[in-house]
Amino acid sequence: METFNSIVKSIDDFVWGVPLIVLIIGCGIMLTVRVGFIQVRKLGTALKFMFTDEENASGEVSSFAALCTALSATIGTGNIVGVATAMSIGGAGALFWMEIAAFFGMATKYSEGLLAVKYRTTDKQGAIIGGPFYYIENGLGKKWKWLGKLFALFGLLAGIMGIGTITQINGITSAINGFFDPNAENTVNILGNTYTYATIISGFVITVLVALIVIGGIKRIATVSEIVVPVMIVIYISSCLIIIFGHITEIPSAIAEIIQSAFGIRSVVGGVTGISLVMLSMQKGIARGIFSNEAGLGSAPIAAAAARTKEPVRQGLVTMTGTFIDTIIVCTMTGLAIVMAGSHKKEGLEGVAITTDAFKYGLPFPEKVSSLLLMLCLTFFAFTTILGWNYYSERCLSYLIGSKKSTINIYRWIYITAVFAGPYLTVEAVWNIADIFNGLMALPNIVALIGLSGVVAKETKDYLERHKKR
Repeated sequence: METFNSIVKSIDDFVWGVPLIVLIIGCGIMLTVRVGFIQVRKLGTALKFMFTDEENASGEVSSFAALCTALSATIGTGNIVGVATAMSIGGAGALFWMEIAAFFGMATKYSEGLLAVKYRTTDKQGAIIGGPFYYIENGLGKKWKWLGKLFALFGLLAGIMGIGTITQINGITSAINGFFDPNAENTVNILGNTYTYATIISGFVITVLVALIVIGGIKRIATVSEIVVPVMIVIYISSCLIIIFGHITEIPSAIAEIIQSAFGIRSVVGGVTGISLVMLSMQKGIARGIFSNEAGLGSAPIAAAAARTKEPVRQGLVTMTGTFIDTIIVCTMTGLAIVMAGSHKKEGLEGVAITTDAFKYGLPFPEKVSSLLLMLCLTFFAFTTILGWNYYSERCLSYLIGSKKSTINIYRWIYITAVFAGPYLTVEAVWNIADIFNGLMALPNIVALIGLSGVVAKETKDYLERHKKR
């Protein structure tokens, strides 16, 4: 297993090397300039559009439901476990680079949502579908269809082997196990490995619930997401605000630590060690940031394409708010709580245990209550992520082989099986595999965004001229 983990880590380090980081951030910067910093100028309008639908617009679900479906797939373990993992490896500065990636990622997400609606199509069953594969094929041209197929393949693998199943269920069962049986006192041996009853039971229950919902397709997933996602975001943000305002005097020192760590100020000036630490902080921060908000991955536009709208720019603005909510708000609060508690520096803590330690430190409740609160938030966040990514990966499969109902039904059961197997894989391997597929997904999508940036700029200019008063 150690050899396997080592190989996976080497691949992860290669995929998420300097070239990909520069490509993703560079694309976000380029799009930001081409759309005139729309993430700053039109954020208020975008937030308003979240809750208002267009009249006489076609689509599968409301704009808000499409956003909640996208948020259900983004707000998950990345916001709780991912932030903690990035900071434990890359230092507090990883949070800074997550925010930088998110700021420019908002322009990327905006462009993805716009292109998704502009180039969406209707399948043989009458369902409206879209995403990177369609704006690659219909936007860049038929000769680029192979790139759309490549994206669909990577998206399918990401859904079933990484971000959609394994990481989420692993995070859920780890949190539940940490609450009910932290000392692993009630265990059973399976194929030579020891697992707690809490892990086995929770994994089984979550798998059954996933099966009951994903069989219903996008409308059932959207219905669940519309209810669960907003409620859990409010509960989680409220908890983080209690921590932050309860230790408000510690905020300046926490921010100072984040900045110093981000730029290696406390490291040896000009030394190799200092440069290495900054690069590690950048790598983990950007990688985990993209894992969390998925800007540049091309996943969110798959949900955005189903929105009831006739204005590509309007849906682009709504899609953009997903990155703002996910990273600028939720991840920032998680990171601040962790830094103020110093949990990322404590030896022996890994993954969700880091965030749990921060909640125990910061919340004015008994430790058991704080742990329960975080466990419930993580469980619901990760659960909805599993649902959202089932829809994404199904669309990828449909693009690869066609919308055959029998094939989709078989795939859903394979997806459910992957969820069932997730709790029994190691944390390090799980996150590294997810990072690899995230990076591979991003490559075809970024190529398309760069190639279609002129279309994005033109659509944006035309829309803003038609709606100057907004």
